[in-house]
Amino acid sequence: MTEPGYPTSLGVSTEATISLLGEDITELMGSVGFGELAYWLMTLRRPSPGEGRVLEAVLVALADHGFTPTAIAARLTYLSAPDALQGAVAAGLLGGGSRFLGVTEDCGAFLSNVLERHAAAVPSTPDDTAGWDELGRVAVREAREAGSYVPGLGHPVHKVEDPRTPRLMAIAEEAGALGPHLLLFGAIGRVHEEVLGRHLPLNGAGVCGAALADIGIPLAMLRGVALLARTAGLLGQLAEEQRRPVGMDVYLSVDRHATYVPPEDPRD
Repeated sequence: MTEPGYPTSLGVSTEATISLLGEDITELMGSVGFGELAYWLMTLRRPSPGEGRVLEAVLVALADHGFTPTAIAARLTYLSAPDALQGAVAAGLLGGGSRFLGVTEDCGAFLSNVLERHAAAVPSTPDDTAGWDELGRVAVREAREAGSYVPGLGHPVHKVEDPRTPRLMAIAEEAGALGPHLLLFGAIGRVHEEVLGRHLPLNGAGVCGAALADIGIPLAMLRGVALLARTAGLLGQLAEEQRRPVGMDVYLSVDRHATYVPPEDPRD
């Protein structure tokens, strides 16, 4: 009878050793940063210094953004089950969807799709501002005509500019990692108002998706990077909940202000 085989390029263990990505894990410990390791695990290659810098910047940008729904969900779950920290972290991560965190993946996929479908119109140089702006107009017009939104446009708090966006753009340029996704995203930021008739900021989750796509993170992994970053933020939220709890106040505020209203008659 043939023994089953389960091939992997990641980690394997014997009684005396652990290897990761073909390397002795004891050699990696203390010499490889966690962000670099995450990149290596997802792409099966080590990032360049520039790619590593951009990834670290993205992880910082997405770690925490205050009392967002993900943070509140984690704190309230911890209030209910303080004996299960993993449940509170999981509750926060489960909220990573199309409105929070998931925009990172949605934006990267949107930009990639535009670049692929309009490959012939993609400018050959980063400094062809007019060419990028025209491609940006095409992208926004197509989204509007399809009755959909451009992922990464708009923010519930930052109405004029998300401070993370220009900073990550600058870091990518300094690191030599300013690629077509970021260039197109920047163009959308410049031209969308003339198409839509109103100003919307390029948000941090969107610019992170563009940056991750430019440094070679697979599109299907973009939301995972956002969740990886937010895990650190949720641990911080839960550590603060242990030190200075607000979960009970949130619960009581909602409970004490809940008012009964009769159900609407479906015939009306």
